[in-house]
Amino acid sequence: MYLERLIRALNAIGVEVVEAANSARRAPAGGGPRSALNWGADAYWTAVELPRRAREANADVLHHPLPAYSRVAGCPQVVTVHDLAFERVPECFDPVFRTYASQAHRRAAKKADAVIAVSATTALDVKARWGIGEERLVVARHGPGQEPDTVRRPRDGQPKHFLYVGDDEPRKNLNTLRDAHRRYVATTDSPLPLVLAGLDELPDAERLAQLYSQAAALVHPSLHEGFGLTPLEAMTTGTPVIAARSPGVTEVCGEAALYVDPRDPADLAASMGRVAADPALRADLGERGRRQAAEFSWARSARAHVEAYTLAIQGGWG
Repeated sequence: MYLERLIRALNAIGVEVVEAANSARRAPAGGGPRSALNWGADAYWTAVELPRRAREANADVLHHPLPAYSRVAGCPQVVTVHDLAFERVPECFDPVFRTYASQAHRRAAKKADAVIAVSATTALDVKARWGIGEERLVVARHGPGQEPDTVRRPRDGQPKHFLYVGDDEPRKNLNTLRDAHRRYVATTDSPLPLVLAGLDELPDAERLAQLYSQAAALVHPSLHEGFGLTPLEAMTTGTPVIAARSPGVTEVCGEAALYVDPRDPADLAASMGRVAADPALRADLGERGRRQAAEFSWARSARAHVEAYTLAIQGGWG
């Protein structure tokens, strides 16, 4: 989604983008055999195939959407760092993957001519943990994920469920969410069910918009986020947000979310009960969310990316 929205926004401001996708790469796995397969595919792609394509395209800048570095690219290179979750919550990652990511991503960021951080939270982590100088860092916050025609779908009266959107990797903290929902159900006469969307595959845009419109709240219990794209998407649709308090999420949501302790299912259950029982609270959170979401756009993100590309060209290859 990041690249799809970004490329569209870059094209809209006149930046020519040549796409190069590593079709051999599978979805991120957070460790284990699938991560080993990804490592092999990434190594060949970064060392051989991607530099060849950059040279063929006569590229001014090579942008890696994850931290990587091609030794023979022949042009300035920019990397995007989304988060340092593997360092911030190491217990949620396979030790081999954690060690590899920490070393390889840090090395790529240090070699890059410019580094894009998707939030001020991630930029602080990159500076503090990896020693990346501020002069090479650009913060480019994401825009929302929902398309404009689905964003404006009206709320469907009485809520039908609580909603989680995302995968089930350990840092997403689904065990706490399930525990909290059981506690909420046990203390409520007419409890709302919990819908888990995206564990295997995200619903299409229309179905996702329907799920948001019928939700009492998006519940986002993640232990760490570099940005908080799903809460932003929910706020864009006017869906209330209950979120675990972490720097990346509070940066995105501001005062528009109801925050909970990510390791306390009782706290989360109590917040679910409050939101389900209080239409005025839901309306207030929804309206605050819409106002907060309006601060984010892919057009702004694209302009920040151009700033990073310019920095790379002038600073690394002046």
